[in-house]
Amino acid sequence: MLERYLQVPVEADLEEKMVFVAGPRQVGKTTLAKQILARAPAGEYLSWDRRQDRQLLRAARWPAHPALVVLDEIHKWRGWKRWIKGEYDRHGDRLRFLVTGSARLDVYRRGGDSLQGRYHHYRLHPLSVAELHGPGHQAQLAPGDELVLEQPASADVLEQLLRFGGFPEPFLAANARSLRRWQHQRLERFFREDIRDLEIVRDLASMQLLADMLAERVASPLSLNSLREDLEVSHKTVTKWLEIFERLYHVFRLTPFTSRTFRGLKKAPKVYLWDWSLVSDPGAKFENLVAAHLLKFCHLLADRDGWNTSLHYLRDSSGREVDFLVCHRNQPWFMVETKLNQTSIDGSLRYFAKRLQVTQAYQVVLGAERDFISGGIRCLPARRFLAALV
Repeated sequence: MLERYLQVPVEADLEEKMVFVAGPRQVGKTTLAKQILARAPAGEYLSWDRRQDRQLLRAARWPAHPALVVLDEIHKWRGWKRWIKGEYDRHGDRLRFLVTGSARLDVYRRGGDSLQGRYHHYRLHPLSVAELHGPGHQAQLAPGDELVLEQPASADVLEQLLRFGGFPEPFLAANARSLRRWQHQRLERFFREDIRDLEIVRDLASMQLLADMLAERVASPLSLNSLREDLEVSHKTVTKWLEIFERLYHVFRLTPFTSRTFRGLKKAPKVYLWDWSLVSDPGAKFENLVAAHLLKFCHLLADRDGWNTSLHYLRDSSGREVDFLVCHRNQPWFMVETKLNQTSIDGSLRYFAKRLQVTQAYQVVLGAERDFISGGIRCLPARRFLAALV
């Protein structure tokens, strides 16, 4: 059975505090939790989606001896935060709590009865080139360090991820028919169950149309006004629906990086899908895959090590654009431009590397094997660059 990249850090953090693991539906949270539970001396698994487990949760009948308690999808219970705080304060000396959910669990820190200081939070991502290839050198990286780009992954691994996405079930099945059925069933449950459980949405059909539109607009600056006109709804409604999609890990948005050194965009985020297999355009799909890999990299450095990392894109008023910029404390660390086949260094990449004085700039190419440096910019195969992340 595949051991996920978060298993070791989650097990270590459970010795100190509660651990919350959030991520998209069917990304492997329950499997990860049960693998950790199987290695614990004693434990119990309870899911809010099962009626008999809900009764046990309300009664709070816990083992009398030290044990690991896994609570799955408990965020669907309106009073879960206050309840888990009380149970942890009362039984935390002998019980360890692992909480998993398909909605963002970290946003609740802003509430009045905060759980701050009682838990560590992780975001579980789909499978990536590096996770399938083996642990990369970036596991020990600190922001500002040079990326270690050595052993490339198998071309077959990257091709399979591009075709079937990074969610374990369709990736392991590696079958087009299985992927279509999985996508249909997952999206059906996403709209009919996940959104229904957490939000009140009166026009679910239009929200589903928005999801289709976003898949077509991946990798392009997003115009909320254009979406509003196409859907014939208010700007406020489109904004709310996008926030719901983000909260439930259907999409993520990247904001443009702003600096005094160039006249850049201040709004117009770009949108990407957690399941890039839904993107049909080859160039947009590859860019989405790289975006997901870089976000996973940033989230691990933030969740596990506490680094303030973030992912952006670059675009100025003249139309020059670079796909990705990784930052630490809003200071540029390294930038990445994606290409399907082009190996001549992109002019915008040269421009922004010089303007922002970024010493690590990469042109990541899907369909090329040449690895070279030109003017301080490294052009290299995608399977070498992605294998070095996480």
